[in-house]
Amino acid sequence: MDLYFINKPNLDRLVKSLSKIYNIFAPVKSGNNRFYKKVGDEGLEGATIGEIRTVEPIKSFYFPARARIAEYFSKENSNKSEKPFAIMGAKSCDLVSFKVMDYVYAQEPFRDPFYMSKREKHLIISSDCTCYGETCFCVAIGIMPYPAEGFDINLSEVEGGYVAECDSLKGEQILKEYFKLFQAAEPYIGKREANRKRLKEDLLGHVKKSRIPQKDSIQKAFKSKFDSGLWEETAKTCVECGACNMICPACHCFILMDQKKDNGFEKLRMWDSCLLMHFARVAGGANPRKFLGQRLRNRFDKKFNFFPDTIGKFGCTGCGRCTEACPGKIDIREVLSKL
Repeated sequence: MDLYFINKPNLDRLVKSLSKIYNIFAPVKSGNNRFYKKVGDEGLEGATIGEIRTVEPIKSFYFPARARIAEYFSKENSNKSEKPFAIMGAKSCDLVSFKVMDYVYAQEPFRDPFYMSKREKHLIISSDCTCYGETCFCVAIGIMPYPAEGFDINLSEVEGGYVAECDSLKGEQILKEYFKLFQAAEPYIGKREANRKRLKEDLLGHVKKSRIPQKDSIQKAFKSKFDSGLWEETAKTCVECGACNMICPACHCFILMDQKKDNGFEKLRMWDSCLLMHFARVAGGANPRKFLGQRLRNRFDKKFNFFPDTIGKFGCTGCGRCTEACPGKIDIREVLSKL
């Protein structure tokens, strides 16, 4: 794959030019956290391209928490055309989640037109992690802290700029169109590989403290503990808020709701959570998972048993967001260790 180098002033020029075509969102830092913010005329001033993933997963761009999917008896124009968006600084743990999301929403005969239109139109300029957070454990489940696929262009930070590579026709087209902003990457490739190796080794040392089992043994360990008291014990501090589902880049369940309007009503698709009591309840009132421990186990079953069987990948990306979001202090790494 061809590699190029772009210095920081030229990356800023590239972003300002692309902003004429795309609504660009880049991470900005607030305290110890990072959040996506729309880039304006100021370019990348104040943006943090490297470091670690943002608080919110990028699924919120492709699969919004609340989306209108139908409208009835309304005279409003709901077909307003908007510029496509471009996400900068997306990390590997978010890109890997597309394996799950695409399985759910991009397959025939039930391809979701809302999701697919975003996947086809929008742009991802990802970046390597340059550090890790306390809850990060991607390498423990075989995911590297630098993207391998799923991006249009990836940026690997080195001194003075970034090594850029593309993984799509859209990415290639941008590199060709703005070729004057790039230069040969040969002097920087060795530094990129050294940076990646250092961070991977540091992160492996970090996750070793959590005693997470080898990734190839996780599914077997889960099956052996399916009827264990571990789930009821872990669920004792769960407050059934659903934060772990909402913040997860790979959780994808939704509920349809109707909302009345002055001139009709609209049908909304909203995120749902398998930790909530009503999630598995059927119309007659029966609930196959009426106990919280069962619902917690179901979450782990989906991530570490169902998806490995179905797509050969975990439904977890090791981002650690669920641990940060949980008011009950349930740490996914501790649960995996107890398996």
